[in-house]
Amino acid sequence: MLGVFAEFERAILQERIHPGIARARKNGTNSGKPIGRARTNAKVEDAIRASLAAGKGIHKTARECGVGAGIVQRIRHEMAT
Repeated sequence: MLGVFAEFERAILQERIHPGIARARKNGTNSGKPIGRARTNAKVEDAIRASLAAGKGIHKTARECGVGAGIVQRIRHEMAT
């Protein structure tokens, strides 16, 4: 019986949280800052694309461009599609 009430309470919380997060993504937070990390500079993204096109690996490209490997992987995935 307690599990049923816990699931019900969790559902109610999610119904309130999801619209608030969507509104914050659309309008920004109370401080005026958007949610999430800012995108990488376009010049850096172009350098990453050029390095990947030259055949360099993800970690070497990330080290040379001064970004994380995740950013390089995202750009590599965008290039493939």
